[in-house]
Amino acid sequence: EVQLVESGGGLVRPGGSLRLSCAASGFTLSTYSMSWFRQSPGKGLEWVSSINLTGRGTTLVDAAKGRFTISRDNAKNTLYLQMNSLKPEDTAVYMCAKFKKANHYCTGYECYDESEYDYWGQGTQVTVSS
Repeated sequence: EVQLVESGGGLVRPGGSLRLSCAASGFTLSTYSMSWFRQSPGKGLEWVSSINLTGRGTTLVDAAKGRFTISRDNAKNTLYLQMNSLKPEDTAVYMCAKFKKANHYCTGYECYDESEYDYWGQGTQVTVSS
């Protein structure tokens, strides 16, 4: 059974940091590209970041450049999102998602298209507030 379970969210003040984890089971993480999305009442569903099979190739939404870093530990079957210099507008439920195609790294619109993903975690809440 494929499962993605996020953790690490919480309440943090502006300028603070959080590290989110996505524990994968039921499949070999190293075979798939992975992404982080976030969802908030004001912005809806938004793509945040993607990472290739080895972790060498990454992409990041402009709003998070210089602040967020996506990474993976294939030996632990875990995906991460390090978030620094957090802003109130980062407040959202953060979800990890498994790319549907094996041994494939998304390019362009593929990364942002929900139909390209087949499994999603339940999400972890990140709240940035003073």
